[in-house]
Amino acid sequence: MVYKKKTKKTKRQVDSAVAHVKSTFNNTLVAITTPDGDVLLRGSAGKLGFKGARKGTPFAASQIGTTLAKEMSAMGIKSLEINLEGPGSGRDSIIRTFQGAGFNISVLRDVTPLPHNGCRAPKKRRV
Repeated sequence: MVYKKKTKKTKRQVDSAVAHVKSTFNNTLVAITTPDGDVLLRGSAGKLGFKGARKGTPFAASQIGTTLAKEMSAMGIKSLEINLEGPGSGRDSIIRTFQGAGFNISVLRDVTPLPHNGCRAPKKRRV
């Protein structure tokens, strides 16, 4: 059996990145990508050990932000664009955490999908 030599992961030096934040009522998911869309880092409340209803809290979101901020500063990221999606309570605390960590936030975008007409309404209830 021939073993393949593993290639060493190189540390990427990136100065600007995009943070995609999906905040639902039950969880907060954050993906840090390059402006082209290549994922550099990911984080979620479940990954940090939060379970159940605590995953959707602003405190869990701020903890995600602090762990990602440490890893992003090691990569050399200085400026951020943030795409926010969803109605959850973790949206604001993620932004505050990134600002407190010293990142320059250039763009705040809300990319929550909004229905133009939506699904068909259920039929009227007959009693």
